[in-house]
Amino acid sequence: MVILKQPSEIEKIRESNGIVAEILAELKEKVQEGVTTLELDRISEELVLKKGAKPAFKGYRGYPFSLCASINEQVIHGLPSQRVLTEGDIVGLDFGVYYHGYYGDAALTVPVGKISKEASMLLKATEESLDRAIQEATVGNRLGDISAAVQKHVEAEGFSVVRDFVGHGIGRNLHEDPQIPNYGIKGRGVALKAGMVLAIEPMVNAGTYKVRMLTDGWTAVTADGRLSAHFEHTIAITDHGPEILSRMQ
Repeated sequence: MVILKQPSEIEKIRESNGIVAEILAELKEKVQEGVTTLELDRISEELVLKKGAKPAFKGYRGYPFSLCASINEQVIHGLPSQRVLTEGDIVGLDFGVYYHGYYGDAALTVPVGKISKEASMLLKATEESLDRAIQEATVGNRLGDISAAVQKHVEAEGFSVVRDFVGHGIGRNLHEDPQIPNYGIKGRGVALKAGMVLAIEPMVNAGTYKVRMLTDGWTAVTADGRLSAHFEHTIAITDHGPEILSRMQ
């Protein structure tokens, strides 16, 4: 069941996502050669607690960290570790908070120093596909319009969209209806209405769309070992168009 949010609720979700945006911006500045993802996790948790909020992911279905940090071929849910970032890596940072009863959730993929041309093109295409998806999040459109926008752009750039994981509604719960695949057909699916709050999150692979799970039970990696990128914004659908709630104010 899709839960429509009142304007007062959207403002609370905006507050949560504002914290997410601030912390992701700080983490982005910390990403450099020689840093470990465990250090990034520690920083993220310290920052969120200073804000009087809670990390949304820690303890969620048993997840042991505050941050998801996915390097290179890792698609999502990468576990922070003592692994040191090196030049040429790309690292997906997915972070969420719980604040005053509502959740915020966003992600971005950050280059470590100079990266390959393919990696640079992958990041650009993934972020652009998110922008195009958000543009489709208007009253009167359908969920398939969002999904198709991601797929069309990604595949035109020669990459593939992950099919095993999807975006989602968000609000009082971290994951709510509807599920938002990154592939689909225009004009299909749930009608989009004012008051919907959605976490749209393209996950894009350089090679095959297929993924496999590591034995840690969390980390999804590309089946062919090639690179993957992930960008996410939480947005509200309004009568005046989509509003990005997880953008720095």
